[in-house]
Amino acid sequence: MDHLKAFVASHPGCEAYIEPPTRVTQTTMIIVAGSGEFTRRKVPDAEAGRKLAKDLGILSFDVNLSGYPSRMRTWVEQQRKGRT
Repeated sequence: MDHLKAFVASHPGCEAYIEPPTRVTQTTMIIVAGSGEFTRRKVPDAEAGRKLAKDLGILSFDVNLSGYPSRMRTWVEQQRKGRT
């Protein structure tokens, strides 16, 4: 929780994206900053993820319904190319 609070406080424009569990991972939440930088953490379930996002004062989305934001893909590509 401290990591997520610090990330939201230091990165403007954050939104949360809830990822459903798979056979090998439990439910996770990605917080994506306005820049596209992101962090991922496990959450007990989707409802807990939505509550956590609300507590952090950010919007939350179900990634199966909304997909990932394009700024996240752009940021990942820039990191691969060595640009920051």
